[in-house]
Amino acid sequence: MSGWKRRHVLAGVASLMLPNLAHPQKAGVEMRLRCRFADRDFSYRLVDHATTRDLTSLLPLRLEIEDFSTNEKLAHLARRLDETGRQPITAEAPGDLCYFRGWGNLAFFHGPYRYRDDLILLGKIEGPLDPLFTRGSHALQLDLLS
Repeated sequence: MSGWKRRHVLAGVASLMLPNLAHPQKAGVEMRLRCRFADRDFSYRLVDHATTRDLTSLLPLRLEIEDFSTNEKLAHLARRLDETGRQPITAEAPGDLCYFRGWGNLAFFHGPYRYRDDLILLGKIEGPLDPLFTRGSHALQLDLLS
């Protein structure tokens, strides 16, 4: 492989591994996440902390969302997020979006759950839970609304 091609391949690989610096999120700025799968749109009002800001630095994202257990859907991320946003969740509720530290994935809760030390609350759903009851695996698009 020529030096020119090698540099471009390495630059492409590096761009996938680094956060998206074109859309940095500052602390204290209200953030909302738009989710779309199976022709359903819904959004989350995000909690402002380092883990959420790390997630938003990756947007836009196209992932796969799938059923997991009886109370959640999950989507695997390409890399782990900064976990310094971890704090106890005191008002667990269906509609919460969490980061699961154990596997490094997003957990979209549509049923009751209990806080565990391996969950980081990222946001609360805005509107009904209906889209989360759509069964199966689907392409998931995540975009920053604000």
